[in-house]
Amino acid sequence: MTAQPVQAPTPTPYRWRWPELTALLLGEAMNLLDATVVQVAAPRIHADLGGSVSNVQWFTTAYTLPFAVLLITGGRLGDIAGRKRLFVCGVTGFMVASVACAAAPSVGLLIAFRVVQGAAAALVIPQTIGLIKAMFTGPEMSKALGSIGPVMGLAAVCGPVLGGVLTHADLFGSSWRAVFLVNVPISLLVLAISPRLLENRAPKRPTLDVTGTLLATAGTGLLVHPLIGADLTALPGRSWASLAAGLCLMGVFAVHQRAVAAAGRSPLVEPSLFAHRGFPAALLTSTFFFAVTNGLLTVVVLHLQLGLGVGVLESGLTLAPLSVGLAVASWVAGAHLVKRYGHRVMFLGLAVLLAGALTAIAVYHAADPHHYPTPLLFALGVVGVGAGLFSPALFTLALAPLRPQEIGSAAGLLNAVQQLGATLGVAILGSVYLNDTDGEGASAELHAVQGAFWVAVALVGVSFVTSGAMSGGKGRSGVRAGS
Repeated sequence: MTAQPVQAPTPTPYRWRWPELTALLLGEAMNLLDATVVQVAAPRIHADLGGSVSNVQWFTTAYTLPFAVLLITGGRLGDIAGRKRLFVCGVTGFMVASVACAAAPSVGLLIAFRVVQGAAAALVIPQTIGLIKAMFTGPEMSKALGSIGPVMGLAAVCGPVLGGVLTHADLFGSSWRAVFLVNVPISLLVLAISPRLLENRAPKRPTLDVTGTLLATAGTGLLVHPLIGADLTALPGRSWASLAAGLCLMGVFAVHQRAVAAAGRSPLVEPSLFAHRGFPAALLTSTFFFAVTNGLLTVVVLHLQLGLGVGVLESGLTLAPLSVGLAVASWVAGAHLVKRYGHRVMFLGLAVLLAGALTAIAVYHAADPHHYPTPLLFALGVVGVGAGLFSPALFTLALAPLRPQEIGSAAGLLNAVQQLGATLGVAILGSVYLNDTDGEGASAELHAVQGAFWVAVALVGVSFVTSGAMSGGKGRSGVRAGS
């Protein structure tokens, strides 16, 4: 017997559902916080647990990679089994995995538990918007959806600082383990409120593309794994074989998706999205952009803690200008600039981001190899402003030309690609830095961080090209171009 869709009761006014909204927003923010707080604490984790220095990259990648490849499947499961049910399961799994991470006695177990965390996050995030739409209507729904951006901005600002504060505080001797344990009270609060959420499923039950999920997971894993900790200028034969196998599997995945759609079933990725000339370019742009922003965070933290011996608290505070710049510029762009200037805001954001990265290179070039580079704070603030200007324009223009029935699939794919870009950025820029240091002292460390920033500059340059392909002609996206 086919399960009947669970229809939500008539939504009550926004002001009476603030506890439920709080639970949903905390669930979203907790997942973003977890990625950034661990980035700051990663060198301390490495110092405590030992192992290869490339494990620092795996502490982040082991979370973002399963998050990326399972995000769309998580949304599909919510459509099938109920979004409230999947939200609760995801938060519970995330909390249990967080406790396991905090108690991990070895690097291998910590990385394994981070994989579980990422998979749990992929169950949580896709349910939020669906549940908000089930509980709110009209202007109240707009207010509820509009609250996601500021909360995410606040999480982005607090993440690096919180990671530094928690690790530095060493509460009850917990050291870095506190960055995982902080998820427990947040999760318990979310779970305490969750019975008030309204259950909701898709009106038309989709099918689950298990084969597509397995192909995407295996393909991306084969592409990312050989890049972690590798000398990218001298990859061994087995690494090239892994990359080639990954590309082949992604090709098989594309063919499989078309076959699933032709058979009338629900593919993991909707092939019709690629009929819009700008959407593939939007996916590439998102990949390069988030590779830059997340990769640079990792490189800066690695240089401060491993190269200069700076404490974890000071490392977190160093990233604060970037986070604040991103949050403020994102709000300004989303609320005002994109509506007026359209695709031009994307290029403005990339130009500011490029200026910030070049300023950071100049700062590092002039810096004393043994001292904290104070002018870097300004450069990172400029990077944050550029990133904040670019992000709202990217997502707005990517979704604008699509049909209503394509929006959900497109948004899920863009979010998945965002996480994949973050994974590749940590892998590539982190490897450039780690392999250029070569144990030759402080001057080599300084040269290595400049090399990573130059790779970021090159990726920003590619983003200019793909953004141009994405925007097409002026105003074509349906957003006022301001011409």
